[in-house]
Order: sequence, then structure tokens, then C-alpha cells
Amino acid sequence: MQLFSGDTPLFLAPMAGVTDYAFRTVCAQHGADVTVTEMVSSRALVYQDRKSRGLLRRNEGSLCGAQIFGNDPAMMAEAAQIAVGISGCDFLDINMGCPMPKIANNGDGSALMRDIPLAGRIIRAVADAVSVPVTVKTRLGWDRSCPSAVALARAAEENGAAAITIHGRTKAMLYSGRADWDAIGEVVRAVSIPVIANGDISDPEQLLRCRAHSGASLFMAGRAAFGDPWLFERLRAALRGKTPPELPPLADRVDTALQQFALALEDKGEHIACLEARKHFAWYLRGVPHSGFYKEQISNISAFSDIERLAKEIKRDLR
Repeated sequence: MQLFSGDTPLFLAPMAGVTDYAFRTVCAQHGADVTVTEMVSSRALVYQDRKSRGLLRRNEGSLCGAQIFGNDPAMMAEAAQIAVGISGCDFLDINMGCPMPKIANNGDGSALMRDIPLAGRIIRAVADAVSVPVTVKTRLGWDRSCPSAVALARAAEENGAAAITIHGRTKAMLYSGRADWDAIGEVVRAVSIPVIANGDISDPEQLLRCRAHSGASLFMAGRAAFGDPWLFERLRAALRGKTPPELPPLADRVDTALQQFALALEDKGEHIACLEARKHFAWYLRGVPHSGFYKEQISNISAFSDIERLAKEIKRDLR
């Protein structure tokens, strides 16, 4: 089933603790064609963990996928059905690339890059269990001595995956070093399903270099979007051969932050929304001259009234 095309080239990467309903909604409003939830444990879903279910709220304004992880085909299939039922998602994404030790050392995430047959069985079980397209997100391999992206991509295609995302780093690299877009290009040439290129797509120039090296036509941005949902507007302009727009004035950026925090308040309640607003608000102020005083205050936010007060003061005092 063809899900993505040149009309939907820009993806917001799933990132634990970041890509919640509020942030995904704001990114969709500013040009992200596709968003993906934070990854959710298949075990937690099957065991009816309430917090995990809450992560699967679908945002409007973009195609939206629900991402799950695990290493047991039967449990992954059951969790996939639950995730689709809760979220009403457009597609179901399987995480086979998370490099964090607490995930990989449990046999989940990037550990599956070292067991291609098991990865294939998981993909087949999930694809057979749900009616929406199934996608996979992975990396180049466990380390440089064990490149497995091409083999995993072929297994994904053979077992019913509709697309695959390749982060151009190995598990061992975590987020250090440079993404290898040429290696992503090997995957693009090896399979007929869409390949989404991920890694170091931080600005329009990098996006165009990634396209030239990888031959991909679909692109996923992650950490560069922290506090900067307008990144997707700039990336879209570059893909269309147009001059990327400048960042909006600070006052408009602060208003967008307020909108995001209001969505989080409605979704999670004041306590959790305010705790998480601390990092997001600081990200919105990255690179703003003389913002250190306000970043210090932001680190102590405990009520939505604090957010509104600080927003008003920032718009008054900073540019």
C-alpha cells in the first residue's frame, strides 16, 4: 500500500519525551507532512498501562503514525492492534533502531538489527495483524563492522512493510559523528519501497546534500526541530527550489510556544505540562541574545500562570 509520496516528503522523527501530541500538532501546522508518536512498549500496551496508551493520541494536520517497540512477534501483533485502535493512526511504525542501552540490551530497538530473521517475523506478524500500512525505523547497523540496513530493508519489504526509515548512524554511534547519507543511498537502491532518510537534516542546505548523496525523496528531521517547528517550512522551500523563509519575530515564536503549552495542558494536565514546558520553552529561546535570565526562570516553571507571565516578559524585553 503506497502511503507516502513526493507530496508528503517531510517527517518529524519520533523522539521519546519530545514528540507528544502538542509538539506534533505545532510541527504539523508549520509544514511537517508526517508525524510519529513517541515509541510505546508493546508489553505496556498489552498489559494495559494507562500512561503508555496516553502517548498514542493522534494529532491533526498531518499523516500520523503510532510507533511501538518490542521483540516478540505475537505480542507486537497484539500491541499493534491496540495502538491502531487507540490512536486511529494512518500507519503503524516499528522501532528497530533505538540505540539506548535500556532498550537495546533488552533485545528491543536496535538489537533487532543483529537478528534479521526475527525482525522479519515481527514485521510480518504486525503487517498481518493490522489494516493500516506498517513501516519500520532503523539504523545502518549495530556498528561499522556489522552493517545490516540493506538486509533489514529487504526483509522489511519481503514481510509487508510499506516503507522504511534509515537513520544514517550505527547503534554504537548513538547521535555522535556524521550521518552517512551514502549508506542510506545503498538502501534506496536495494529496495522498491519508499526509504525515508534521517540524520543531520538540520537545515535546508543539509537537506539538499542528503538528497544528492542518498537519492531519497522523503526526509525525516528530529533534534533540529526542538523549539523550531518552522524548520519544516524552510525545508519545504528548499525542496521546491525557493528561498527559505526567515524565522518569525521572537514575539510570534513565543506565541507559538504558548499555543504548544496550552495543548499540552489540555492533554496532560498542569503538573506534567509545566514540567515538560521547561525544556521546550528553553529550546524556543535558543540563540536569543540575553535570554539566560529567562531560561533560569523557565527551569522553575510550576504553573501555567508562570508560563504566561514569562512569555509576556520575554516579548516585552527581548528581540
